[in-house]
Amino acid sequence: IVGGGVIGRANANYLASHARVRGSITHEARDPTYAPASSAQAASSIRQQFSQPVNIAISQFGIGFLRNIRQHLAVDGDVPDIALTEKGYLYLASESGAATLRENHAIQKAQGVQVALLEPAALQQRVPWLRVDDLALASVGLEGEGWFDGYGLLMAFKNKARSLGVQYVKAQATGFAHSQGRGNAVTLEDGSALPCDWAVNAAGAWARPLLAGTGLDLPVYGRKRCVYAFSSPAQTPDCPLVIDPGGLWFRPEGKLWICGLPPAQDDNDPPLEVDHALFDEAWLTLAHRVPGFEALRQQRAWAGYYEYNTHDHNALLGP
Repeated sequence: IVGGGVIGRANANYLASHARVRGSITHEARDPTYAPASSAQAASSIRQQFSQPVNIAISQFGIGFLRNIRQHLAVDGDVPDIALTEKGYLYLASESGAATLRENHAIQKAQGVQVALLEPAALQQRVPWLRVDDLALASVGLEGEGWFDGYGLLMAFKNKARSLGVQYVKAQATGFAHSQGRGNAVTLEDGSALPCDWAVNAAGAWARPLLAGTGLDLPVYGRKRCVYAFSSPAQTPDCPLVIDPGGLWFRPEGKLWICGLPPAQDDNDPPLEVDHALFDEAWLTLAHRVPGFEALRQQRAWAGYYEYNTHDHNALLGP
């Protein structure tokens, strides 16, 4: 298994637990601190408000897994604490986005999602610290949405898989050796190779370059997203993860808040350097949407990748 993030760790755990899997499982990770892993840079949130039923189904499974983490990832009675917080997602729409919000709502309700549409007056009553006079509609998740400790989940998967016999190797994978259309080894930076009968490419934003020479092309690239943590004297009780019509999002993180927004130019595989100028744009939207955020101070920031599928923006699922 190539890739030390949560997807690779989950693969290792499930394979090691499966009665039909025979033989040994080796997991490659280039950095045991996981500093470059997308899992360590993520905002670690989960929602069910999608426009595709398959994505809703993934998250319905996911929230059930997180709620029952004791059953899945406890090791010798030691239960991981991932600080699951179900405060919901709150999507805000102007007049131009209201119809899309209603269309998505119908799909979500058909899939059993607990979600409600709110007109501005009802939204103001529910979230009095939010400015709503320029909004036409909002969608709020009533359960099964929120955030958690992503790094804690990563470590829980790792510890569980290790308890099941998975071997870990600190190495830099460079590709896959193959013969007659079938992978037979993972090649490493030092020139050596790890022989295998099956290989899992869980390298996320780095998955595409590993396939060079295999005849397979994966339209997946790293799209940089910056996360900014800030403090403020504002009060936002019962704050969900809020998504503004322009794409900015924010949510509480302990005594702070974190936020982010997509860049104007979304390049493939840019350097993971924080765009500090983007926070100035974020501040304007924050102060507009939550008047109390006019006074705030950035505390820290980091950058990570989405593994972005340029074909249809969705995950690669099934055969």
